[in-house]
Amino acid sequence: MVVLYILVGIVGGLIGGMGMGGGTLLIPLLTIFCSVSQHIAQSINLIAFIPMSVVAIIIHAKNGLIKGEYFWWVALPATAVGIIASLIVKDMDGKLLSACFGYFLIVLGVYQLITAIISCVKEHKNKKKKLDKGEKV
Repeated sequence: MVVLYILVGIVGGLIGGMGMGGGTLLIPLLTIFCSVSQHIAQSINLIAFIPMSVVAIIIHAKNGLIKGEYFWWVALPATAVGIIASLIVKDMDGKLLSACFGYFLIVLGVYQLITAIISCVKEHKNKKKKLDKGEKV
């Protein structure tokens, strides 16, 4: 069982290190494969997020990928809403919390699919325009 938790941690860390939100994958992995309750999975995700984000911040800062002027505009509202959401969900039924998280993942997946399709269509149109003008693609 410990090996399964380690594998789940590796996958979540890999995705989180890429900046794609490891919790989006870590929470379902913990609930589905490790039979962890939704509340506990979300708690584990939040605890695991702390060291992962510190390391990711250091690496991204060294690579010049962090724009400090936006930090407070994002961090303050995110912190405030995070506190409010934590207070709301602490007494929420686990099944309802799982359903809400599932709907969130569905909406996120549909959004990602639509934006990927739009991006491919735009790229195809741009290539076609270049070909019509006789430019190299």
